[in-house]
Amino acid sequence: IIFEKLTLIPDKQEVFVKGKNMDLTKKEYDLLLFFISNKNRVVTKESIAEHLWGDEMDMADSFDFIYSHIKNLRKKITNMGGNNYIKAVYGIGYKFSAE
Repeated sequence: IIFEKLTLIPDKQEVFVKGKNMDLTKKEYDLLLFFISNKNRVVTKESIAEHLWGDEMDMADSFDFIYSHIKNLRKKITNMGGNNYIKAVYGIGYKFSAE
């Protein structure tokens, strides 16, 4: 899967930014794959949480852990020369796009 400067190899769970391998945790990888699968669409915090944690999400009392994963993923992508593709959509969630 290729998106701008990112290349994902799903069967190996590898991500490359401008040809360089990027180390991601399992959750960060799953989050990136979810965003790319929904590129140019606004996704809610709830849908992100449900996708990553499934039924266990019912036990969480806040979305702080999502913010942490998104912040870490953004930082890793931009530190390797990629753009900030993850845009916050105030009051709703996030949008993954090249714009």
